[in-house]
Amino acid sequence: MQNIIDHVHLSADERRLVILDQRRLPLHREYLVLATADQMYDAVKSLAVRGAPAIGIFAGFAMYVLAQGMPDSRPQFDAAFHKAADYLNSSRPTAVNLNWALQRMKRVVDAAPACAAAQLLPRLKAEAQAILDEDIAMCRAISEHGLALLRDGDGILTHCNAGPIATSRYGTAIGPMILGAQQGRHFRVFADETRPLLQGARLTSWELQNAGIDVTLICDNMASIVMKNGWVQYCFTGCDRVAANGDTANKIGTSGVAILAKHYGIPFYILGPSSTVDLNCPTGADIVIEERDGDEIREKWYAEPMAPEGVKCYNPAFDVTDHALIAGIITEKGICRPPYTESLRALFD
Repeated sequence: MQNIIDHVHLSADERRLVILDQRRLPLHREYLVLATADQMYDAVKSLAVRGAPAIGIFAGFAMYVLAQGMPDSRPQFDAAFHKAADYLNSSRPTAVNLNWALQRMKRVVDAAPACAAAQLLPRLKAEAQAILDEDIAMCRAISEHGLALLRDGDGILTHCNAGPIATSRYGTAIGPMILGAQQGRHFRVFADETRPLLQGARLTSWELQNAGIDVTLICDNMASIVMKNGWVQYCFTGCDRVAANGDTANKIGTSGVAILAKHYGIPFYILGPSSTVDLNCPTGADIVIEERDGDEIREKWYAEPMAPEGVKCYNPAFDVTDHALIAGIITEKGICRPPYTESLRALFD
């Protein structure tokens, strides 16, 4: 089979999943070939594959690959399928798209109790493909809605990475800039480096530069002066989970950007597919925040540790931006405005 997308695709025999190792970018373009549940779990946990929509796409095709090695007996197949899905779901608790995609794959199995295990495989593949196809369409629509806000020459600040490799095509937060560039429009983008894993430096600046967009990389603690200088007219970021009241979880540091934007009177927008909206999660206080190894702060990227040996570290992977700081949440269905308890629910009516 031909590549589904460059950074997540099936092998030629469809029995393995091939992913672009995002940990190695931008200097090295390397691929991982995954065949087992443990390998797939580690790929998500270690951020070899990352970005909420991309994780959802990954999960769909991962379950199709794993299903091919499961028992033929339906009771045994069903048990193994649910166990593998639950295992993958535990790799990252904050991004809702992982669970969302896995639940979709589970429903394919649960909806056909009389079907032989072998007959489920084409249905599982079709569902995984549907997740991908829907995301491509959603990214295009999100990009169009976001682009409608922008004027030629605007400055946009973004945090972390919500571009093509975090999704399927265009991206979410930087999708409007990429789509606009294709249409001959010009923007100035400021990309926060996004400590401690540097997704903004390694991935966002790389994607924007490759797209021919005027991008300036800044340290996270430089966002305030860039805003004060009048160089930023909008802030666009992605999201990993949106609560029913509009509180939004995204990469650590996002809430700080939103607070600064509020101070300087700059509209702060969240961009993401409706699949990231979790109406079963009342507020941001109900979102589980992943905490990662402190060595990412102490020594990652350095030739030798840059902090005292044994110093305690607090390393949350995400934070929650209060809905009061958000000017709008841009989905494929349009721009949701406050009150979010009403506009977000309307997405599913």
